[in-house]
Amino acid sequence: MARKRSEEGRGVSAPLPDDTARHEVARDDARDTAESVQEVKLLEAGSARKSLLILLCIFLSAASVMYLVYANFPELNEEERKTVTIPKNMDDAKALGKVLSKYKDTYYVQVLVAYFTTYIFLQTFAIPGSIFLSILSGFLYPFPLALFLICLCSGLGASFCYMLSYLVGRPIVYKYLTERAVKWSEQVDKHRQHLINYIIFLRITPFLPNWFINITSPVINVPLGVFFIGTFLGVAPPSFVAIKAGTTLYQLSAAGEAVSWNSVLVLMILAVLSLLPVLLHNKLKEKFS
Repeated sequence: MARKRSEEGRGVSAPLPDDTARHEVARDDARDTAESVQEVKLLEAGSARKSLLILLCIFLSAASVMYLVYANFPELNEEERKTVTIPKNMDDAKALGKVLSKYKDTYYVQVLVAYFTTYIFLQTFAIPGSIFLSILSGFLYPFPLALFLICLCSGLGASFCYMLSYLVGRPIVYKYLTERAVKWSEQVDKHRQHLINYIIFLRITPFLPNWFINITSPVINVPLGVFFIGTFLGVAPPSFVAIKAGTTLYQLSAAGEAVSWNSVLVLMILAVLSLLPVLLHNKLKEKFS
């Protein structure tokens, strides 16, 4: 009897055939999952490298166009050539403004084309410096033309950046900006019915960097037409400030001086007004539903 109980006890503790099979299946699944994850990572890494290579080729092509524009510029002396660069600070902007204003009347088209293409180039590849070009527009051109130039260049440059991201930027966004893109995608889905107003609001306010909006918008399915219109209209209020600052270019010592507390207050009011149609629509919808 004791021997029987002992055998029964040993029988209970021994693993059942079904349990062993389940453990083996689980181990196989875990191994397959790990291998799949590794394969996905390798594919993403390869895709990201390919995208970066294509992006480099496009950048070099655009840089070649910029060189042709520069080659078509009026003959400059040695000192002037040093100043015709992308401005990195207010001193650079002042020096560039001095040279451009000298040739603007005689070579109006060349200067305008150079300004136009440079602004779009910076916006397309998210290169810093467009703020100084916005300030320069107020120094070089009348207010209506300066405002139209900034809005058009910003809209086109941001749209080119959008298309560039659509073509080759998705693997880069998935690899480096996944978490932030997911959070913004959730916000866009909430405002999907009033997307133009939301884009205008984002362009007026500093809550999201412009480069981030440009490269993630195609990934989260923001329509290009809505994106362009929202950008064109949304950059207008901040451009007022930059153009006004450009009229007193030589009195500025830093880009931050172009923005006063009054300007910030006006921009905040305009940002709220951009969302007012959305708020009114939601209130009316609640009232009549």
